[in-house]
Amino acid sequence: MIAAESFADKSVALFGLGGSGRATALSLVEGGARLVAFDDNPDSVAAAAAAGIPTGDLRDVHWSDLAALVLAPGVPLTHPRPHWTVELARAASVPVIGDIELFSRERSVRAPEAPLVAITGTNGKSTTTALIAHCLRSAGRDTQMGGNIGVAVMTLEPPAPERHYVLECSSYQIDLAPTLAPSIGILLNLTPDHLDRHGTMSHYAAIKARLVAGSDTAVIGIDDAHCRGIAEELEGEGKRVIRISQASDASAAVGFDGTALLRRMPGLPEVSFTLAGIGSLRGRHNAQNAAAAVAALSLAGLSPDEIETGLQSFPGLAHRMETVGRQGDVLFVNDSKATNADAAATALASFPRIHWIAGGLAKEGGIAPLAPFFPKIVKAYLIGEAAPAFAATLGKRIPYEISDTLDVAVRHAAADAAAGGGEEVVLLSPACASFDQFRNFEVRGDAFREAVGRLPGIEMVQRG
Repeated sequence: MIAAESFADKSVALFGLGGSGRATALSLVEGGARLVAFDDNPDSVAAAAAAGIPTGDLRDVHWSDLAALVLAPGVPLTHPRPHWTVELARAASVPVIGDIELFSRERSVRAPEAPLVAITGTNGKSTTTALIAHCLRSAGRDTQMGGNIGVAVMTLEPPAPERHYVLECSSYQIDLAPTLAPSIGILLNLTPDHLDRHGTMSHYAAIKARLVAGSDTAVIGIDDAHCRGIAEELEGEGKRVIRISQASDASAAVGFDGTALLRRMPGLPEVSFTLAGIGSLRGRHNAQNAAAAVAALSLAGLSPDEIETGLQSFPGLAHRMETVGRQGDVLFVNDSKATNADAAATALASFPRIHWIAGGLAKEGGIAPLAPFFPKIVKAYLIGEAAPAFAATLGKRIPYEISDTLDVAVRHAAADAAAGGGEEVVLLSPACASFDQFRNFEVRGDAFREAVGRLPGIEMVQRG
């Protein structure tokens, strides 16, 4: 754990006592802060108190005495309206920060030279974060990985000069981290997302841009207009920008020709890295993730051989284009993390003949944007609340059935794919939230893996 010593002997309020909130609270206590923590859920407050965290209703504290309000990233800062604790903090001119900001302050005091790679973007953050951390570890570097990827940042080992940090940062976390200053900042891509929390696309993009603007070197994907604009703006300000692309863009320092990444970074030898045969990096979206990793790892001093070894041995992440099993010529792929159409598109683009399991709690726009991929779909198996609406969108364009449950969908899809007699894929890429039938996308993905595991003659792939 990293003790938040920057708030030693200072009064601090904390709101949000989920898993990361409790970890942050314990860090503040360990660092000597005079903490009062609270949550709108009484059960969360009771659990925190039982863990030794000082709790109390933040309506009753003297806000003028507080050095900061530490806010969990899931709590509204601006839209649709600020949380009541934020309004109280602002009325008293109390800074509102998050756990990434606590980490930034500790790093700046303890080991400002500690290499820090911070990754953001609408899609691909977790894969890129895990890939960079894997390659650093594979090359023998002391590496800590955390942030939005699911490991609370203050639970990592304390900053040290030769210790590499690889942090996934959501827009919420960036909004709460005013002094975040990575050695290498990565902005992968930008598409409309979380606008209920940020109001407009321009505001959302501006928050994401802060991460790369505050970096020593900015690595920016230039495959969308928003990111290209940010790259051009930073270059105009004299910032060091490394452009990356999932295509053969002549302006990209790392681009992709459909098979291999070509690195053409200033001051380094030109070299290519093949992605052919790396199942965990299948698809052009993963080529962008890998391009960002190659740029960051090159900047971090890894040799081409070290980078190549790391790419080739990357196991991938659960629920993100994860190969879970094979039955003869039929591949079973768990892409449960695809909770919207944009995310599902990357999976649908990656295979030629697909038995598609889709549905759940629908997002705005449904699956209409996926129409260009419908010719790849042999048949769709629709589950959950979205099934009737998705069936109406598919109409007579491709065969479908309303399977209702995931277990039924897996069995029927497996049987149909086996009867096809060739290389076919049973793909769970729901384009929906999971909350109608499952607690979260991880539980849904695990249920898919279990259903596949019950099929006769299946060869399961063990998680790395």
